[in-house]
Amino acid sequence: MTYSVAITIIDFSSQTTLITGASSGIGRALAREIAARGSDLVLVARRIERLDALASELRSTHGIGVETVSADLSLRRQGTAIREELHRRSVHITSLINNAGFGTDGAFENEDPDRLADEIGVDVAAVVDLSRTFLPDLRAADNGMLINVTSEAGYQPIPGMAVYSASKAFVIAFTEALWWELRETGIRTLAFAPGLTATEFFDQIGAEQYSGTRQTPEQVAAAAIRAIQHRSPGPTALARPSTAAMSWAANLLPRRVRLGITARVVDATQLMRARASTSSTAR
Repeated sequence: MTYSVAITIIDFSSQTTLITGASSGIGRALAREIAARGSDLVLVARRIERLDALASELRSTHGIGVETVSADLSLRRQGTAIREELHRRSVHITSLINNAGFGTDGAFENEDPDRLADEIGVDVAAVVDLSRTFLPDLRAADNGMLINVTSEAGYQPIPGMAVYSASKAFVIAFTEALWWELRETGIRTLAFAPGLTATEFFDQIGAEQYSGTRQTPEQVAAAAIRAIQHRSPGPTALARPSTAAMSWAANLLPRRVRLGITARVVDATQLMRARASTSSTAR
């Protein structure tokens, strides 16, 4: 069985791209990467001072239009308020990058229920809400992109990061379904999975238990744009190509075996040990 997929070329100079979690890390790097290609931007995060500083930089450097919107995506149904505010400013979105996210770790039974609710709100509910809210605008433009930033953690359950890995697995499955639904439109749809990245993710969650080489946010952003500009992108792409082969091989194993291997590789016992803080504010 074959499926037809619409092939389009993104003209970034005709785009207005909304990026969540744009105040730092991968979101900020994506804003710079896309601005350099000529897209107007809408930057969304809680920290409006950071957004405004970045907006000023991008307007000055690239001569593009940049709007900033402060929003707490852990709160329910923020998409409608953001869309209404942008329409009030006569700004219409043609592309969307759901990048905002944070993680928690530790033994599940010891985690703060309110923090877990916020994590699900940002990492899962907001992705669904903003995608549904702005999809009519993307369909109207029919020449942009929908990128949902997930994580390598979403490709397997991770003991000690049970909620985070599950939330990222949701984003992968959700985006893959949207890719199929939108395959005959001009919207390029992609679940993009960074691995370990040198961002504020580790400022509070702690870095000592996460070994391995970290990519820079700029490397991750460049990889995301390369992936979305592929002749036939999606439904998923990884920031580190070497991970794809390992993921494929792991899928050949029984789930129980895979889980045991993952627990050893990530040192789940260490992840589950209580620490003073078990949360992060950025991917």
